[in-house]
Amino acid sequence: MAITVGESAAKKIVELASKSGKPALLRIGVKGGGCSGLSYFLDLTEKPPGKFDKVFERNGAQVVVDQKSYLYLNNTELIWEEKLTGQGFKFMNPNIKNSCGCGESFTV
Repeated sequence: MAITVGESAAKKIVELASKSGKPALLRIGVKGGGCSGLSYFLDLTEKPPGKFDKVFERNGAQVVVDQKSYLYLNNTELIWEEKLTGQGFKFMNPNIKNSCGCGESFTV
């Protein structure tokens, strides 16, 4: 049971942190909203992990997930993707049953 931080995501987290002067600490989670019911959130933060948070590391980058969000994100891989149509973090979440057309929200 884990979240995998892809190499591309780890590099991008470290790069963004370096540019902003923050530690390479990315908080990810799930919140209610979007056209399918749930949506992801990301926050490059300085706030240290809490007592019940789960922390996953790769190449100097830390990804922190709260306990509730972890239920929806278990076995997910976080990657950084660059395409002609745009760039950004992508959640490869095997728990998704349905998602909206834009891929920004989902149901489990």
